[in-house]
Amino acid sequence: MKKRTNISSAAKWEDLVGYSRAVRVDDRVFVTGTTAFDESGEIIGKDDPYAQAAKCIENIKTALEGAGASLHNVVRTRMFVTNIDQWEEIGKAHAAYFGDIKPATSMIEISRLIHPDMLVEIEADAIIGSEKEG
Repeated sequence: MKKRTNISSAAKWEDLVGYSRAVRVDDRVFVTGTTAFDESGEIIGKDDPYAQAAKCIENIKTALEGAGASLHNVVRTRMFVTNIDQWEEIGKAHAAYFGDIKPATSMIEISRLIHPDMLVEIEADAIIGSEKEG
């Protein structure tokens, strides 16, 4: 039997919607769609796709650490964006964190996110012990 651990951020939405910030199963960690909210519930970087993407990744980093992982363990990201024309700014933020790690990734334009000020939402999958070689 595989061991499962749910990691919570204590956000009110987790119980309302029925999800966890991250789920660890053995050496795998799955981080839910993550947005640019700060600890007080405010969106960071209104109208700034780079700032929002960076905050998403910082929030992912926190979730991974809660699961005993790090950004170096990330093998896949998925970026959902409301305006694909902002791909370069979002991509630059992604590269600032993952430029040496180079996970498999997707960037997908969607019509909107749950809050009108959100420009990007990012998911991540990690495998503990999968750090990139040399």
